[in-house]
Amino acid sequence: MAFTHLHLHTEYSLLDGSCKIGELVQRIKELGMDSAAITDHGVMYGVIDFYKACKAAGIHPVLGYEAYVAPGSRLDREAGAGDERYHHLILLAENDRGYANLMKICSIGFIDGFYYRPRVDKSVLRQYAEGIICLSACLAGEVQRYLARNLYEEAKKAALEYREIFGENNYFLEMQDHGLPEQKTVNSGLIRLSRETGIPLVATNDVHYINKDDAEAHDLLICIQTGKKVSDENRMRYEGGQYYLKSEEEMKEVFPYAAEALERTHEIAIRCQVNIEFGHTRLPHFAVPEGETNESYLRRLCEEGLKDRYPEVTPEIKKRLDYELSVVAETG
Repeated sequence: MAFTHLHLHTEYSLLDGSCKIGELVQRIKELGMDSAAITDHGVMYGVIDFYKACKAAGIHPVLGYEAYVAPGSRLDREAGAGDERYHHLILLAENDRGYANLMKICSIGFIDGFYYRPRVDKSVLRQYAEGIICLSACLAGEVQRYLARNLYEEAKKAALEYREIFGENNYFLEMQDHGLPEQKTVNSGLIRLSRETGIPLVATNDVHYINKDDAEAHDLLICIQTGKKVSDENRMRYEGGQYYLKSEEEMKEVFPYAAEALERTHEIAIRCQVNIEFGHTRLPHFAVPEGETNESYLRRLCEEGLKDRYPEVTPEIKKRLDYELSVVAETG
């Protein structure tokens, strides 16, 4: 059996993840794993560093992020309080199209969905679902939140909607177990959901730090993020010290009843094949009128634009335009 971490936060989950990418990839290799995913909260800042580090180490990189999904419209600034303002969702790029869509989704979250967090909504997910594999995420996922409140039918309805958005075999119910009583209840509900709907299960660990003994340092990081003191009783915590990069053997011990769900993580990782080219400039294609070249058409548009912008096109202005267009032509 092979296991792949598909829920993993690096240092780019700012003040929430403490896994430095270089050390993280080294540890993945030490554990004998051949693949791993990056799923930072709301951002894709670390994807390129992670991709390069994995390739250099002979590790297969799975590129993704943990999206914040608004319960209604991403444009709504009034919805809910606290965590109710958004749900979590793991999105992984299956191919180059999926990677492009992932970047689009992530950008929309910042451009017009930002409300405490960069949020998207289901209309955005529908529009850019092609090439993306989705996991239902942690206890903060929509399905899991319903199950934690014993709202099974609501959880089922949400799960079926996500499957409809991403397609058959592109949506998975994600089990986690960090020793929290709530997760036992939720996992039981996820197993029932899988049995009734046919949506496959995966088992993950919510990785926020590399080694088990990093838990205390990570707790300090959370205090900085939330503006709290370690001594404060009512503050955000990652209880139990289980949010580290576990070995395959440790994951088997946590999920002795879910061997298929563990194996499925590696199957998903192998499906995710994104190729990023470096040193190659990608420019958009523009249709030019018949009989024109890119250069002649651009020049014509610019010369027309000069007449709109300046009452008189002086030799100085014309010289500047010639220089600018020469730079564009020379650099391709």
